[in-house]
Amino acid sequence: MRFVRLRGPPDGVAAYARVDGANAYLLDAPPWASPGARSTARAWGEEDLLCPVEPTKIVCVGRNYAAHARELGSDSPVEPLLFLKPPSSLIGPGDAVVLPPESLRVEHEAELGVVIGRRARLVPRERAMDYVFGFTCVCDVTARDLQRTDGQWTRAKGFDTFCPVGPFIETDFDPKNARIVCRVNGEVRQDANTAQMIFDVPTLVAYVSRMMTLEPGDLLITGTPEGVGPLVSGDALAVEIGAEAGGGGLGVLRLRVAREDGRDPSV
Repeated sequence: MRFVRLRGPPDGVAAYARVDGANAYLLDAPPWASPGARSTARAWGEEDLLCPVEPTKIVCVGRNYAAHARELGSDSPVEPLLFLKPPSSLIGPGDAVVLPPESLRVEHEAELGVVIGRRARLVPRERAMDYVFGFTCVCDVTARDLQRTDGQWTRAKGFDTFCPVGPFIETDFDPKNARIVCRVNGEVRQDANTAQMIFDVPTLVAYVSRMMTLEPGDLLITGTPEGVGPLVSGDALAVEIGAEAGGGGLGVLRLRVAREDGRDPSV
């Protein structure tokens, strides 16, 4: 099933919904809470989409593709390399990634996002998928120059707008063999497959749950493949994940890139 988070109408309040084609069935609570759906459907469009998650934390995995580790001049990790992004970095489909003046090189990182469905603590790998609600597209936007100079990644990864997510959450999705494509202005920058992950989704869920309790609705970002590159004001950024990019799968997360003053770069 496919779930979204929509801005009003009809009541002006953002709401989660299960979508079926052009129809959206509003929910009384987040979908991982097993809420009832209202029987009356409302129409929806891409312009109604908000960031589909409201996590207590965003747990990220670094260098989870060997080729990406090499392009950064780093070795592949022997165990998952974890860091956090703040929930204040979240934005949704159609929003703008804002380039901060503190950085001279901001880059895209297309990634598979995992939405947690049940509280997970000390979960064995063989049961890890029981704690996963669904999957979504993510871009782990990174100030690469700050990542290299700071010695830790909080500032480089944590600016407002640096965690775009969407367009929806899909529960019926196989993360083991999915194509990840990132395009900037229609040009393919990243094109890889989740089968190339060093640590797969069950391994990551189990590993993270040893360090911290994962709450329902939390977001786990699984790492980016090679091909990361710079973003400039006016760019059109798109992240697409599916068995075959171009149809089905997790859809396309479309974004703009803007200057910090907030002006639309297209005008």
